[in-house]
Amino acid sequence: MRRFAFALLLVFAAPVAAQEGPEFSVTEPPMTLERMARIAEALDPEARAQGNVIELTIDDIPVLIVTDPLADRMRAMVPIRSADGLSNDELMRLMQANFDSALDARYAVANGRLWSVFIHPLSPLKRDQFISGIGQTINVATTYGSLYTGGAMQFGGGDSQPLQRQLIDRLLEKGEEI
Repeated sequence: MRRFAFALLLVFAAPVAAQEGPEFSVTEPPMTLERMARIAEALDPEARAQGNVIELTIDDIPVLIVTDPLADRMRAMVPIRSADGLSNDELMRLMQANFDSALDARYAVANGRLWSVFIHPLSPLKRDQFISGIGQTINVATTYGSLYTGGAMQFGGGDSQPLQRQLIDRLLEKGEEI
């Protein structure tokens, strides 16, 4: 069993180490609600911030961002559907996607709804992580029932990954000037 656990550690530690590099060493100010609201407005000029909540729409998909500065947490959410009627097979598929293809976004059930969510500590969150997280959350919601993917990365070849990555790339371009 120890050998198996060690092998899993090696498999899952490698991708994280591969992300370390010059593009991740850029110093940014801590993420705040005000900074997050400015980024959201760059993505959607009609974004609304009220208290600890930001609402925006990307490609006709409503995104709700809830922050808790005292707990140093944020959560971006997209409603998908009622959780009523989710079959065991579908719940299993959602858990599989959370493991390998949803990436930084996740499927979650709360208050009788199925959601796509991105959850992260608030202050260490980088601009590009935030924008990518929103894009992945939208992708996870829109690919529900088909590919179940965040769209930022996929294992294996095929035509899907470049198409799914387009939204994230477009959002990152909008946020470059911030």
